[in-house]
Amino acid sequence: MKQKTVFACQKCGCQSPKWLGKCPDCGAWNSMAEEAAAKPAHSLPAGGTSRPVPICDVPSQSETRISCGIVELDRVLGGGIVPGSLVLIGGDPGIGKSTLLLQAMNNLAAGGGQVLYVSGEESASQTRLRGERLGVSHQGLLVLAENSLEAIIAHAAALKPQALVIDSIQTVWTSSLESAPGSVSQVRESAGKLMLLAKGHNIPAFLVGHVTKDGAIAGPRVLEHMVDTVLYFEGDGSHPFRILRAVKNRFGSTNEIGVFEMKQEGLCCVDNPSELFLAERPLGVAGSVVTTSLEGSRPLLVELQALVSQSSYGVPRRTTIGVDHNRLALLVAVLEKKVGLHLAGQDIFLNAAGGVRLNEPAADLAMIMAVASSHLDKVIAPQTVVLGEVGLAGEVRAVTQPEQRIAEAEKLGFRTAILPAGNLKRLKKGKMKLVGVSSVEEAMNHVLE
Repeated sequence: MKQKTVFACQKCGCQSPKWLGKCPDCGAWNSMAEEAAAKPAHSLPAGGTSRPVPICDVPSQSETRISCGIVELDRVLGGGIVPGSLVLIGGDPGIGKSTLLLQAMNNLAAGGGQVLYVSGEESASQTRLRGERLGVSHQGLLVLAENSLEAIIAHAAALKPQALVIDSIQTVWTSSLESAPGSVSQVRESAGKLMLLAKGHNIPAFLVGHVTKDGAIAGPRVLEHMVDTVLYFEGDGSHPFRILRAVKNRFGSTNEIGVFEMKQEGLCCVDNPSELFLAERPLGVAGSVVTTSLEGSRPLLVELQALVSQSSYGVPRRTTIGVDHNRLALLVAVLEKKVGLHLAGQDIFLNAAGGVRLNEPAADLAMIMAVASSHLDKVIAPQTVVLGEVGLAGEVRAVTQPEQRIAEAEKLGFRTAILPAGNLKRLKKGKMKLVGVSSVEEAMNHVLE
């Protein structure tokens, strides 16, 4: 008897009886792959014995956390590893996902107990070679080169390790499905059974996920909904810095970031990332300005560099690295309309130095000052930090937590801060000179005088 097959989208999991060039659900092109159809269950499983109770009568449990010995990873996880949690880590190839987990598991093993590192892409000898380079050699770190989900679950249930790592979830397959490893059904089924293992035995599990060319984790979107925490590694291969960011965390804040530096001995924590990002900042150059970005509870000082030059094309270019392209177009329009700068025939390039990504609007005023400084060829004082949100009317709006931002700038030797007038009313006077501005034109008069 011929096996019945269906075509499933490798992005969202939508199924179709025939092949389609474009997924009707998520709109992805050439994402339909043929898979074996799942056999229908003959009977539904029996219902549970739980009953609804008032939330005030639910017994509370104290949240115990385990430190992995890496300060930046503990910070992103919300203070440490929660037993029974399922953590998904994604990032570009070679960014450092396996390196970070191997170092963290070695620290856990050194603290007592056993940890299980399952390598589905490398052999045990290859993992040993990487461990020797990183200085990872504790007896409690057990390495298993296996792709079968049933074998992995059997070993984990027998060992009951302190933590479990699956590297990677796309290489694991279960014999209950006939589809190829990495397919939507295999990834979804494998993640579901690993979640039951983690919750049932109170074992924290880390899943390494591949990413697509768009930067999203490959496989069905339901994979991110099933896990407790989703972490993304950000960084450029040409820069030694790596940023670990949480986009979902059921046990902590999603605003925290961890900063690492890739060295020969592996990933090292960066205690003062602001000083590191400003280490190679050029002084006395037009188009360079320093701003503050608040990532969770940590303020970062970042250098913004702008280059404005005469365009040789019919349509001028607007190129950004580390900041939103649409945000730059909006701010350039404010400069033209409210200040009177003629930028219609100019190419504008804006870069956040060090491979940092700025997502908050507090960097708006600094972006405007960098573009204006490069266009007018006027140097901004090197000991000046600029922060503030800019509206379409050219007004400068207040930002959140200005005290922490100013304190970080003062710690690194900055003497003047250009900030919104709305924040100046609530700040106490210190060693730094605080200049409150209410419009972009007023800020330009102070910064580019």
